[in-house]
Amino acid sequence: MTKLSFDELDGDTLHEECGVFGILGHPDAATLTALGLHALQHRGQEAAGIVTFDGQQFHTEKRMGLVGDHYTDPATLAKLPGFVAIGHTRYSTTGEVALRNVQPLFAELEVGGIAVAHNGNFTNGLTLRRQLIADGAICQSTSDTEVVLHLIARSKHSSSSDRFIDAIRKVEGGYSMLALTRTKLIAARDPIGIRPLVMGDLDGKPIFCSETCALDIIGAKYVRDVENGEVVICEIQPDGSITIDARKAPSPPPERLCLFEYVYFARPDSVVGGRSVYVARKNMGVNLAAEAPVEADVVVPVPDGGTPAALGFAQASGIPFEYGIIRNHYVGRTFIEPTQQIRAFGVKLKHSANRAMIQGKRVVLVDDSIVRGTTSVKIVQMIRDAGAREVHIRVASPMIYFPDFYGIDTPDAEKLLANQHDSLDAMCRFIGADSLAFLSLDGLYRAVGGADRDAARPQFTDHYFTGDYPTRLQDKEAASNVHRLAVMASG
Repeated sequence: MTKLSFDELDGDTLHEECGVFGILGHPDAATLTALGLHALQHRGQEAAGIVTFDGQQFHTEKRMGLVGDHYTDPATLAKLPGFVAIGHTRYSTTGEVALRNVQPLFAELEVGGIAVAHNGNFTNGLTLRRQLIADGAICQSTSDTEVVLHLIARSKHSSSSDRFIDAIRKVEGGYSMLALTRTKLIAARDPIGIRPLVMGDLDGKPIFCSETCALDIIGAKYVRDVENGEVVICEIQPDGSITIDARKAPSPPPERLCLFEYVYFARPDSVVGGRSVYVARKNMGVNLAAEAPVEADVVVPVPDGGTPAALGFAQASGIPFEYGIIRNHYVGRTFIEPTQQIRAFGVKLKHSANRAMIQGKRVVLVDDSIVRGTTSVKIVQMIRDAGAREVHIRVASPMIYFPDFYGIDTPDAEKLLANQHDSLDAMCRFIGADSLAFLSLDGLYRAVGGADRDAARPQFTDHYFTGDYPTRLQDKEAASNVHRLAVMASG
């Protein structure tokens, strides 16, 4: 069997670009933002940043690594005084891995200082960036977020709010975005509502964040979701009161939340789009058990994402649920270098088989998704080595056929498992399982929204399964045209 490097194993998963958090009018704004980002750590582990304003000047702290590695230090938080803050935790899908790309990005403009942070991706970001540079703009980062700052700077509107709205109306794609000025906290969500954004309240102070779990950690109450295409402007007045101006997009299209928020990205204790993520994932397992039953002795989740679906599968099938794989939560990337002998341990550094629950049994492995399948190969072999009689894989989402352009870091289409094999049996043989089955698209829709997919007006964003991209892909189209012209010229 081919041995895989750790880079290859790490590449066999999906990564979400970012999490955002902001609060206005609170004396402990930076501390609360750090706590909120800690709750959103699952959305990005590469870097984190916080920007505050104290009434006189802006303060910025950016760090590579985890939130808890830096923002639990009182000395760091002391550098972030102020009553308003926005923060960001990052996994890059555009731009290099460098401190200059860590958000929030800040700039001094004609209307005053402004910081911007966003979760998602602009599908016309590169096109806008090229136009801006051609017009004389000087870019300090390779992040598409910087495009928004340039568009704000060039807007002819007089107020920072109107400039911000003018700027985001020019970008396309999937995003939730926060901006901070001297007196305002501004929140915005893309016209289709691909990426989530919620509004909360703590003692009368407005909060915006990617998921409700960030409200729970600080004891804030959930107010509502920011609507697709909506911009919410919160401004602190001279007397300390806060006004909230919600500007809704005229005739927005129906909301289409990203299905992978429910499958994989959001924390199971979050509520996304009014739906419990945990309940949705259990429903996926229930539907999977009905669609792809199997005779077995034990249901085992692939940690951690497969656990709720495995519980649903076990309850619906009557097969006992057991923790047959134990995850080691303390493996750092710095350990993943030394020698080929260490690399040969493969997935065992992150997961260990619980032999007592596996030996001599027919095992159903339930996973949330399969991207390239390379990790599945290792896990199946590990379960067999622990003495399993049979290994059956059940996946609580459909096959992934298409890459994402809205903030999910996906491999190229040709590297996806579903595109590397011409049949389900061939995929099963590659992975080394006794059987393999995926949840149907309608089964996933019913688990999340309670109804089958409406082909005419899909209720969710699902292009990674269907190829039905909800917006135009201007950057991709431009790149394809350049490639086509190059091929024609070489011919």
